[in-house]
Amino acid sequence: MPRKPPPTKSRTAAGAISQLRIIGGRWRGRKVAFAPIEGLRPTGDRLRETLFNWLQFHLPGARCLDLFAGSGALGLEALSRGAAAVDFVELDRGAAQMLRQQLDLLQAEGARVHNCPAQVFLEQPGEAWDVIFVDPPFAGDLWANTLQTLVAGDRIRPGAFIYVESPRSTPIPTPADWRLEKEKHAGQVCMRLFRA
Repeated sequence: MPRKPPPTKSRTAAGAISQLRIIGGRWRGRKVAFAPIEGLRPTGDRLRETLFNWLQFHLPGARCLDLFAGSGALGLEALSRGAAAVDFVELDRGAAQMLRQQLDLLQAEGARVHNCPAQVFLEQPGEAWDVIFVDPPFAGDLWANTLQTLVAGDRIRPGAFIYVESPRSTPIPTPADWRLEKEKHAGQVCMRLFRA
């Protein structure tokens, strides 16, 4: 199974705490903690730097969705770089709780954490997004259903950017009117940025 490099860990009295560093924007250099849950693989610094270089002119004022948020690395980076709002969707209760704590510490405005399955969240009515991050667990096969539900729910603004991270060998079925803007491979990981 393709895996990203493991996040750095530090030891505390409470046990292992995983951390990541925000690499740009108002919180640049800040370290945030996340739940050390098996299978959780935050997008690494180099990949995040590439992604947010792609998106740098589209984030200020944007409404973003971080599906399968996990550590919240992508949504936190978006907020740090000027996004107006981010919906973080995370199934694991511990990860969602830790993410809320980190957002409180950062005094982040415009952030909402939803502790529920991505499919359930996408089926609910609500506002549309300008930037959407789709980075599900690599062990599952969630890309097709997630993108299908996302499109069916009419929650994508015209011209929105959809970032999809997947194993290199995984085909990503997208609507015919989506345009592939950027693509990069890093080891067995494939980064794709589409525009709706």
